[in-house]
Amino acid sequence: MTSATDPLPHPTASPDWTPPAPAAGAPPPDRTPRWSLPTLLATLVLAAVLYGWNLSGSSLNSFYSAAVYSGTKSWEAWFFGSLDAGNFITVDKPPFALMIMGLSCRILGFGTWQMMLPEVAAALGTIWILHASVKRAFGHAAAALAALVLALTPITVAINRDNNPDTILVLLMVGGAALALRATRDDRLLPLLGSAVCFGLAFNTKMLQGYIALPAVFAVYLYASRLTWRKKAVNLVSAAVALAVSSFWWATAVSLVPADDRPYIGGSTDGSAWDLITGYNGLGRVLGGEGNGGGGGGGGGTFAGTAGIGRMFNDVLGGQISWLIPFAGIALVAGLVLRGRAPRTDPPRAALVLWGGWLVLHYLTFAMAEGTMHPYYTTALAPGVAALCGGGGVMLWRALRSGDARWSWVLPAGFAVTGVWAIVLLRRATGWNTWLWPAVGVVMVLAIVGLSVLRSAGSGVRVRLLGACLAAAVVAALAGPAAYAASPAFGSTGGMMGGTNPTAGPSTGGGMGGPGGGGPGGRTQDGREGGRQGGVNGEFPGGGAQGGQTPPGGDDGALPQGSGTSGAPSGQGGRQGVGNGELPGGDAQGGVPGGMGAGMGAGGMGGADSALVTYLEKHQDGATWLIAVSNSQSAGQLILSTGKPVISMFGFTGSDNAMTLARLEELVKKGELHYIQLGGGGGPGGGNNSLLTEITAWVQKNGTAVKESAYGASSSSSAADADGSSAAQSGGSTVYRLDPSDVS
Repeated sequence: MTSATDPLPHPTASPDWTPPAPAAGAPPPDRTPRWSLPTLLATLVLAAVLYGWNLSGSSLNSFYSAAVYSGTKSWEAWFFGSLDAGNFITVDKPPFALMIMGLSCRILGFGTWQMMLPEVAAALGTIWILHASVKRAFGHAAAALAALVLALTPITVAINRDNNPDTILVLLMVGGAALALRATRDDRLLPLLGSAVCFGLAFNTKMLQGYIALPAVFAVYLYASRLTWRKKAVNLVSAAVALAVSSFWWATAVSLVPADDRPYIGGSTDGSAWDLITGYNGLGRVLGGEGNGGGGGGGGGTFAGTAGIGRMFNDVLGGQISWLIPFAGIALVAGLVLRGRAPRTDPPRAALVLWGGWLVLHYLTFAMAEGTMHPYYTTALAPGVAALCGGGGVMLWRALRSGDARWSWVLPAGFAVTGVWAIVLLRRATGWNTWLWPAVGVVMVLAIVGLSVLRSAGSGVRVRLLGACLAAAVVAALAGPAAYAASPAFGSTGGMMGGTNPTAGPSTGGGMGGPGGGGPGGRTQDGREGGRQGGVNGEFPGGGAQGGQTPPGGDDGALPQGSGTSGAPSGQGGRQGVGNGELPGGDAQGGVPGGMGAGMGAGGMGGADSALVTYLEKHQDGATWLIAVSNSQSAGQLILSTGKPVISMFGFTGSDNAMTLARLEELVKKGELHYIQLGGGGGPGGGNNSLLTEITAWVQKNGTAVKESAYGASSSSSAADADGSSAAQSGGSTVYRLDPSDVS
């Protein structure tokens, strides 16, 4: 068997098969090259810089930042994943990632670095685990390349600089896949159980997205393990039990708490975790449709372009994830052909099937999803792409060097396709680093010519030239994604699109409404901030420009003081934290810019005059919540600005039925809530405004509008009442005060 068809030994293959000798030039299986560990450490240092540099100047997602902060104030909020410390409503995801960030902030104090430390550590851990897994199947060179590709994937860099749960999700899934490969190779139950637990915790991070790769894991273990069919069945049943326990412990615990004693589960239609699993974070993401925001009737095209098999290559997602997908596909097919005669238990083929299945399953899920689809979801594709580029790429290199004419063209062809696609992507970014695409083209052409001419070199200078051509081809293939990946850390504003929808690199179209539109809060090609967040399907409530959050300041969690710049549509000055300045949102991203969105009109308390917010704090009068606003983005901004619990009446999209009239009356009668913001716009419940109309009429009948004269607000944030005085307003929304005596 030649080195082209069998590039690696098989130390754990079936007993009746004798492993061949290692391929020429490959290190002995029991010896680690001296360069391997330093190369991995250098990749990790590079990744740490990309993920951590200028992190305090990046806009984090205020929705999750507020939940993390609330979790530092209340263990109940920490367990449920509540947006506010008063535990009125949770975020629309299970809380595992928030729990980890919350523990970090409880120990170290609340701030950007304290919150992001577990995220950055998880990102580096993912690289380490992928390196170890690829190394066992394909060797050290393949592992080094896979780690580098993962570290430089643009969308992965963007999301690893953000506090969304996807970074921890990918760590858990990669850990589960690596343990499954070990269980397949070593015929041990413990790694298989560990794999199941990892995927179960991934489920408790982003629910059904954590299961996407499970069919590939199941297929690889079932086919490639050396155990008997009966033993495999028993082990898989045990793993299924571990998966179920680690997946559903939180939902079960939530369901055991009476509804009146727990917060409303955000994103659900009935306040239960089970509805969240099956609806908003279940098939609603894939199939779309109406309801509680799970799909929104075409919402999938809003952030990532129109659903379809070519979605990963469109103007929105192409520069984020697609650079090396063609090469990964070529490497997968060629690698499976090269391993065609290997035994059923062949470790490299098992790895190809798992990572190839990972890539195909995630690709199809994201490409065809009709529900809400953000670009940063595609970071889950990156480990599959990286592993196939590393493992499959090294297999193609050894096939090229084998002298077999049938394989001499495959690696050069893979690089050629990669180079052409890189040029296409770079040319989409008009006016951005215009020198880069010609440089990539020239270097790639020269490298491919060198690989083709020198492929049969035996020794000496020709071999060194051949190695230089390979290195040049790799550099040309990675130049484009590396340039995109560097932009969040070293760009003029320290990031793209804010924390709600992070991306890397220049804006190339798309965003709100699909290809061709302006990106939400994104940057133009020259790096300037551009665009306003839209209100399509309520995903970005309020239509306000995306700004950073202003959390309670400093390591000690002190409440915010002083003033800062504003990201608010109204231009009002935001309040900013004190301390070391390492606060979510950064010192240039101050303000509370959110909008009321689908629930109660545009603008929202995020755009309110700071004097009004000060007035609300001064006159909270022992209430649990500072104010009730329409949606979670507005509430989150206020929580971070004031350090006070704020009610989000209708959740993230403004469509949750969390607040009812009976519940509102109860809160007012108990003195737990005094202030409510009302305004125009759509209502909760997927567009049904009957509940909003009912609540609005009740508040206007029983409440008293807060007047401008009470706090000395600017005229731009007030509106004249019938008696000639002014009522506090923000973006067309009015703030009302209610006391127990008003509803007794």
